[in-house]
Amino acid sequence: MPVRVHLDDLLHARRMTLTDLAQAVDITLANLSILKTGKAKAIRFSTLEAICRVLECQPGDLLAFIDEEGGGE
Repeated sequence: MPVRVHLDDLLHARRMTLTDLAQAVDITLANLSILKTGKAKAIRFSTLEAICRVLECQPGDLLAFIDEEGGGE
């Protein structure tokens, strides 16, 4: 998938676990895990907003588009 999720990096930088984030955002751990592993097909803007608010980041810090044809990030 050409969109990568950098949730692990953000959590590590903030010394926060996926469980902590799930509780703070009020999302199930299973759904957050699906997002973290890049298996999610979509994300609601309200969920993205909540994650960014808790992690004090911008959506671009969390998501990156990878041009698989061009090979760059």
